[in-house]
Parts: sequence; C-alpha cells; structure tokens
Amino acid sequence: MDPDIGKPLAELSLADWNRQIDVNLTSVFLGRGSAAAAMIRSGGGSIVNLSSVAGLIGLPNCSADAASKGGVRLMTKALAAELGKRNIRCNSVHPGVIWTNMQAGAGGGNREAAERMTSSLLLGRVGDPQDIANVILYLASDESNYVTGAEFSVDGGMTAV
Repeated sequence: MDPDIGKPLAELSLADWNRQIDVNLTSVFLGRGSAAAAMIRSGGGSIVNLSSVAGLIGLPNCSADAASKGGVRLMTKALAAELGKRNIRCNSVHPGVIWTNMQAGAGGGNREAAERMTSSLLLGRVGDPQDIANVILYLASDESNYVTGAEFSVDGGMTAV
C-alpha cells in the first residue's frame, strides 16, 4: 500500500482519496469496457479483477483502499450478472499479505519481519506472487467454466477467522 494512503481517514486529503479510487477502481472500470467488447465479439471469456482483503474486511488506516477494493468486488459481481448471458465469466481475487515490491517497501525490505507479522495467519507465512497467479490461471482457464460472480481470498487464512 502507498505510504501516503495508509493513514486514518481524517488525515487523508481529497487528492489521496481520489488517487486510490482512480488506481484501484476507475482502472477496472476503464479496462472492463475493452475486454468485454472483445469477449462479446469472440463468443465469451473470463474477466478476473484484482481486489484485496481490504475489500472484504475492515482494516485500520485503509479506508480509501477498502472503499476502492470493495468497489472492485461489487463491480465484479454486477459484471457477472450483466455478462453471464454473453458467456463471459467475471470473478475477483483478494490477496492478503503477498511478498511484492510494495510489501517489501512497506516492511523495509525485510521478509523475515513480514513473516513474524503474519505468524497469526492460519498458514503462518507471507504469500508469494505465484500464489495469486495460480488462482488467476485457474479463473482464466476452462477449468473454471462454471464459476462466475465469485470472490477468491488468497490470504493464508486472514479472512477465515
């Protein structure tokens, strides 16, 4: 998460808020138009939107992120309802703590410290980008041909408790 965004709502500027909404939600809105049009022409497909656990549960100092990621979650469900008859499946993926450049930056590049912070997760570890890629691959493939309007938490059990 952008360090300028991870602060209490009362400390967020309108510019901070708008940036989160644009990056996380408006980008999905803009992308879906081109993708859906191409998929309609080709007879179907799969749209996979990335959200976050912040779009599923309340996290302190993440109100702008939560609002934007929650918007992605519900936009995905609305798209599933709109596009299902066109043979287009729409699902969302909600990563938890994943070892990315953003996570490394937030934790000072110390994976061990991040691992200690996530020891309370059911799987007790930080996830890897490949964990997210595997779920996206499944959702993009024909193996998930009867899955739409669903949300997949890839979070080591963070949202299970």
